[in-house]
Amino acid sequence: MVRKRNRKGVMMLSCRDVTQLISRSMDTSLPLGKRIGVRIHLLMCKFCERYEKQLLLIRETLRMVVDAEEPPEGASVEVLSEEARERIRKALRNP
Repeated sequence: MVRKRNRKGVMMLSCRDVTQLISRSMDTSLPLGKRIGVRIHLLMCKFCERYEKQLLLIRETLRMVVDAEEPPEGASVEVLSEEARERIRKALRNP
């Protein structure tokens, strides 16, 4: 990760790093140190703060669309087994 020094010489995450971490945090929990670094960066960077808000809006909008959709008449709705879901979660965590 690229870190930049601010005017006071304190190391900070770059915007590129923060946007990647924000995206990753939508799927998995970040380690405490990275969460703190992201939060500090967001306090000072309106562009990354806006990016996070946009991602949250997109995620919430998609959830509402999926919840509102009803399957067409006669269509069967298949649900993944818990075992299949867990395999997918593991694959996403360890690409």
